[in-house]
Amino acid sequence: MDWKEIYLQAINWREKHIKERQFILILSFLTGIFAALAAFVLKMAIHSVQSLVTESFNRESLNYLYLITPAVGIIITSLFVRHIVKDDISHGVTRILYAISQRKSILKLHNVWTSLVGSSITIGFGGSVGAEAPIVLTGSAIGSNLGKFFKMNQKTMMLLIGCGAAGAIAGIFKAPIAGLVFTLEVLMLDMTMTSIVPLLISSVTATSVTYILTGDEFMFQFTNYEPFAVERIPYLLMLGVVCGLVSLYFTRGMNWLENFYKKFENPYIKWAIGGSILSVLIFLFPPLYGEGYDTIASLLNNDISSVVKQSFFLGSENKPLVLLTYLVLIIVFKIFATASTTSAGGVGGIFAPSLFVGCITGFVVAEILNLIGLNMPIENFALAGMAGLMSGVMHAPLTGIFLIAELTGSYYLFMTLIIVSTISYLTIILFEPHSLYAMRLAQKGELITHNKDKAVLTLLKMENVIETNLNVLEPDMKLGEVIKIISHSKRNVFPVVNPKNGVLLGILTLDEIRNIMFRPELYQRFTVRQLMISPPTFLNVNMPMEKVMQIFEDTGAWNLPVVDDEKHYIGFVSKSTIFNSYRHVLVHFSDE
Repeated sequence: MDWKEIYLQAINWREKHIKERQFILILSFLTGIFAALAAFVLKMAIHSVQSLVTESFNRESLNYLYLITPAVGIIITSLFVRHIVKDDISHGVTRILYAISQRKSILKLHNVWTSLVGSSITIGFGGSVGAEAPIVLTGSAIGSNLGKFFKMNQKTMMLLIGCGAAGAIAGIFKAPIAGLVFTLEVLMLDMTMTSIVPLLISSVTATSVTYILTGDEFMFQFTNYEPFAVERIPYLLMLGVVCGLVSLYFTRGMNWLENFYKKFENPYIKWAIGGSILSVLIFLFPPLYGEGYDTIASLLNNDISSVVKQSFFLGSENKPLVLLTYLVLIIVFKIFATASTTSAGGVGGIFAPSLFVGCITGFVVAEILNLIGLNMPIENFALAGMAGLMSGVMHAPLTGIFLIAELTGSYYLFMTLIIVSTISYLTIILFEPHSLYAMRLAQKGELITHNKDKAVLTLLKMENVIETNLNVLEPDMKLGEVIKIISHSKRNVFPVVNPKNGVLLGILTLDEIRNIMFRPELYQRFTVRQLMISPPTFLNVNMPMEKVMQIFEDTGAWNLPVVDDEKHYIGFVSKSTIFNSYRHVLVHFSDE
């Protein structure tokens, strides 16, 4: 007996002896364990590479090695991706959304490890990105491939992708609630209680494994805080608006810069430009090196000297205006450093950069308020800024609130975090309807959203609703021949196709010939070419279903022909078939 037979027997045994709901819980538990282990390996790998690279760095004065190491990391990562991976592993969260929307929730097996390697090298050498998007892609790939291995259906595969993402966030941050709400806000469709339980299992399991491996300390040790005060609400509202506007700058700036780099088709030109910009920016502003969590920790503990060391602004900690200028410049140039890292060939995400920019934004706002005579708690504002930027950039206010609370153990700041996150989200939503993650997919109509109607339409595929059993007519057929075909047909519309090249020329409907079809003396006088009409429009076989439905609504048609890019006839789609398929998918999708 070979391995294939053993595998098939194991699958059959599982299907007979373990109910699907119970097995999903088992898979969510395993996904949580593996996601936490992957997060642990990634963090250890990043710290190991970073320690190796920075071992000889000058810690106090200007460090000219910053002009070299980030670019070296990008070229190593780029070569790894081009010659070993041979696939695009950037923009991890966007790739997950695409897999859910367009690839039946299937992520390639190599995504289980390639993002770990790529981001370890990129960030370890100083790339100005975060490790969270790569670990989320890794966790989701673990869930997807576990589901695929055990031959689970698309609905379950989608849920396991969510379990992997929840486990990854929970594992890397020790934040089980944040892992759950990140999945609900950023990745998933309408959720039921049946779906939430596996997500909770993955989140709690991953957090528990991380506690076992790394201890129970919070990611950021934060002790200096002030309790919430009602009189600060106006200033928190102002901070929320500022965070929303900075999020807008972050989102549109990143999008513009990534489109700018796409103009360069040669990867080595991208590397030369991106690597040079990144290295120069890190040399001028050392806090841009790596994830930036050291800078966040320093600001939360009011250790300004650690933020300005190794820079031209050394000594500005006692000069408020100079310090504020330095920090504002870091906010401005962070997107240039992040976009240069990812577009030039590095692997990483915007999760950490949004926290980094948010912390500095909150710190700057508090410092300005204090300079004009108001007594604002800087640390509280820095934490709230982190929640505000995450809420704005990712369009995920709950994730921002719970993540910051869990990262620091500062649950007493809930009111502060809620106010700033909510206002930041409401501010950016006025200008950008989609997050940076979802923007490109939304523009192509390839995004599954939290709107169930759109979600179910996205799950429908054109090939599943095309009808190919219609009788095809040729343009030179006589009316008499057509009448014989009509007598055996159950349809009232007929495609007219050029027999030489298969191009759709038009359609013939019963309405067009009803007044002459019972007059035999006309059977040889009229041809199909004379009687056919043009359809209201054509559907392309590659159109997303949401656009197809919009065309049906705009034209008022009930049946429309489908063609390929060369106008070759494929078949017909009827609105009734779409409605039937929609109901079937909706019942399956929402089934408890």
